[in-house]
Amino acid sequence: MIIIAVGSNLSGVWSDTPYGMCQEAVHHLSKKLQCSIKQSSWYQTSPIPASSQPLYINGVIAIEKKIEPLVLLTLLNALEKEAGRERQQVNEARPLDLDILDVNGEIINDSPRLIVPHPRLHLRGFVLYPLRDIDPQWRHPISHKSVDELIAELPENQEISFYSDEK
Repeated sequence: MIIIAVGSNLSGVWSDTPYGMCQEAVHHLSKKLQCSIKQSSWYQTSPIPASSQPLYINGVIAIEKKIEPLVLLTLLNALEKEAGRERQQVNEARPLDLDILDVNGEIINDSPRLIVPHPRLHLRGFVLYPLRDIDPQWRHPISHKSVDELIAELPENQEISFYSDEK
């Protein structure tokens, strides 16, 4: 199972809302990979590090597909660009953010472009809560801690709540 984080806090070419951008990203990824996707609930989260940026919509998806991780990363970066993302500075607001979190529990650290598991996933509630939705039994490939243990160890002041587009 390959686990990918999906996030947005700006509108983009696919939608005028971050939620719509995330939904469209899942749709586009499913079409490009030609596979089904398991999707978490969506969460509204504050930016990390704290800033005056708009709140994010975040979720996690899981795919069962044989694909080389660097090929997948290239596809994810192309989707971000197609969605309107322009990388100018670190931690900037963005219409779409797609990150590979885990690839079948493997440890990948032989390319400066890709480190798996994602090096900060254990510090991010916006990743861990949706990851628990997808796979409550998931364990970190390096620390071997469960997702619940990692959530219990999260740094304080990470605002996160369920998101619903129903008004």
